[in-house]
Amino acid sequence: MAMTKSAPSPLRAPQRLSQLLNFRLQVLFALSGAPVVRMLEGRHGITRREWRLLARLAETGPLSPSALAEAAQLDRARTSRAIGLLTSKNLVSRTPEARDPRRAVVTITASGLELYARIFPDVAQLNAQLVDVLDDEQLRVLDGALERMTAQARLLNQQVATEIKALRQAGGSRRLHPNEA
Repeated sequence: MAMTKSAPSPLRAPQRLSQLLNFRLQVLFALSGAPVVRMLEGRHGITRREWRLLARLAETGPLSPSALAEAAQLDRARTSRAIGLLTSKNLVSRTPEARDPRRAVVTITASGLELYARIFPDVAQLNAQLVDVLDDEQLRVLDGALERMTAQARLLNQQVATEIKALRQAGGSRRLHPNEA
């Protein structure tokens, strides 16, 4: 019996939105994150963004606001607002640096550490329930694939950032859309 070659995955050559990896990951993130959001907001009074910042600080220790934004993969403006909210809830403290008061260090408080310790097992349980549909080999393959795709995404991000910078220096949108200026 001759082996037939299987069709390439639509992930390699997507023809519609629903076949794009980023779209599928966003759907998964939204669906799997919804119970986490309900738990965070309903039981603990914090947002997903606040949780992410709190968890990063619990795991890394004190960071500058910009380093915290980078570690949590969040934009700086929203991170700054979330730090303000976490500070008002006494979950983190923001301390200006002595040598340059324009700079600050964000530190998780004892209350923040206590909240992190209460929340993390529940979030980990939801994570376990999500990945429970995969066996150990599938999880190993998925983990490796995520590692490789993350490294590739970093490389693509650097390449696109370099290309966009060059386009901006060459006139940017005024060059591409001269009638809109």
